[in-house]
Amino acid sequence: MNDLTGKVALVTGSSRGLGRGVALVLAELGADVVVNYHGNELEAKAVCAEIEKFGRKTLCLKADVGSADDVEKMFAAIMQKFGKLDILVNNAGTTKSQDIFETSEAEWDFIIKTNLKSMFLCSKAAMKIMKEQHFGRIINMSSIVAHRGALFGHVHYAATKSGILGFTKTLARTGAPLGVTVNAIAPGIIETELLFKTHGEEGVAELASGVPLGLGKARDIGLAAAYLAGEGGRYITGATIDVNGGMYLR
Repeated sequence: MNDLTGKVALVTGSSRGLGRGVALVLAELGADVVVNYHGNELEAKAVCAEIEKFGRKTLCLKADVGSADDVEKMFAAIMQKFGKLDILVNNAGTTKSQDIFETSEAEWDFIIKTNLKSMFLCSKAAMKIMKEQHFGRIINMSSIVAHRGALFGHVHYAATKSGILGFTKTLARTGAPLGVTVNAIAPGIIETELLFKTHGEEGVAELASGVPLGLGKARDIGLAAAYLAGEGGRYITGATIDVNGGMYLR
């Protein structure tokens, strides 16, 4: 059902964390995977090396996905090497620990550019390719905060993650007659290097105590993405898959 053999995927922001987890699952299930990064070249190359262990082809591309020029060059490189793109996972994103009083206009613009503008630029480039193929899968990484709001500040982050859901539903209507599905994943609290860095061991343990199934793994997000990208997701579009261990039920 989730065999991705012969498919070419791009996962933005995949040098670590959720993106890395998604990239590795897609490769495990048969896809050739393009690893995009902005600043972590060594980590990105390490992910590419792991992908190659699955016997898959890969490409390690540095690009600021919030920059139209960088995105154009990245997609040109993908087409030059693979000649097609079947799966786009818009994963690149960031946040800052700020409430509205601490957030400057420049910081607001930076989060919007990184989390939301990047999705627009990459999806537009991908849709042009997928339209010609009459096939494509676009998967957008949202968050549990899109449903319930961020608990402590992060108003810029929550705004982008909510915006992603509206973007996804609208693009799904555009993509449907073209053979392109567009869906979102809304992760809860997932074990990543960044989580431990920002919360510490005790903080992470406290977070885990409030989640019925405990903390999730990056692989859990990868498996959800693989489902949407594979045959199982053929008749799903405009949807948001909640992967939060029961932390938020709707």
